[in-house]
Amino acid sequence: MRRPPREQLRQGLALMALLALTGFAIAGPTGLLAWSENVQALEQRSAQVVELTEKRDALRNRVNLLNPESADPDLASELVRKNLGVLHADEVMITVEDE
Repeated sequence: MRRPPREQLRQGLALMALLALTGFAIAGPTGLLAWSENVQALEQRSAQVVELTEKRDALRNRVNLLNPESADPDLASELVRKNLGVLHADEVMITVEDE
C-alpha cells in the first residue's frame, strides 16, 4: 500500500529534521564532540581562578599592611627606601622584583 505524496513529503521533512537535530547533538557547539573541549576549557579557567585568587589575597594582605591607621612599619620603611632612595651611608638595599 502506497502512501499519498503529501504524507511522504511530511515524513521526509520529519526525517530530515530528525537527522539535523541528531547532527547538532553530535557535532554542534554543545554536542558530544565539543564536550572534551568544554571540559578542558573549564579546567583552564579553574586554574586561572586559583591563580587570580592567590594574587588577590596577596594584594589584599599588602593593602591591609598599608592601612593608614595601622601601617606595618617594616613595609612602610621598605617602600620609602625603595621609592625615594632614602638610605643611610652604611646601608645596602637588596630588592626582589615582583613577577
